[in-house]
Amino acid sequence: MGNPRIFIVEDERRIARFLQIELEHEGYETATEDNGLHAFERIAQEDYDLVLLDLMLPDMDGMTICRKVREISDVPIIMLTARDDVEDKVNGLDIGADDYMTKPFAIQELLARVRNALRKPRGDGRELENEGEKLQVRDLVMYPSRYEVRVKGEEVQLTKKEYSLLEYLLRNKRNVLTRDQILQEVWGYDYTGDTNVVDVYIRYLRAKIDDHFDEKYIFTVRGVGYAIKE
Repeated sequence: MGNPRIFIVEDERRIARFLQIELEHEGYETATEDNGLHAFERIAQEDYDLVLLDLMLPDMDGMTICRKVREISDVPIIMLTARDDVEDKVNGLDIGADDYMTKPFAIQELLARVRNALRKPRGDGRELENEGEKLQVRDLVMYPSRYEVRVKGEEVQLTKKEYSLLEYLLRNKRNVLTRDQILQEVWGYDYTGDTNVVDVYIRYLRAKIDDHFDEKYIFTVRGVGYAIKE
């Protein structure tokens, strides 16, 4: 699976570089961004295991980023801020942050919180209830308890949202699912973004599964939606 990837969103370059050095010393892979809008776009398009998110950023602040990210992803988020304001902390946690640290902080405490956030299970916990479950269509196999997908024996690396979308399709493999159904189940009823996001993620899945293995699993039913067919 490789080392966890941590995205450092921080506009103070000295702090960003310090965090990058310390995290890489611990064996993590890192990426950095100093612009809020660009950071959100990268989180939406790339796959990270954890986000360290500063609150005060140009073009889009950390609170807005966190709220928008929670519409599309459950990637762990630890907020970083220079303001020791209880209201900020409560607001951050209420909109979906996993943890909150006030600058200046001890690097060992931050590393401990990073380890803790990475240990937390992601998703709805259903894997604990279905330890031996296997979802399968032909040579495409999903093991929900292990968060694992294989096609013809080869493991396929998926982002959390790609995985959730594929799981929903597999659990309803005898049904044609509309975009609205997929949005409600995979992105949530309160999702307010563009419905085209479904088409985009279907394209991502097809590139990793249908195209890569030269076998068609995901079908478009014109005017209705999508389905996985046996």
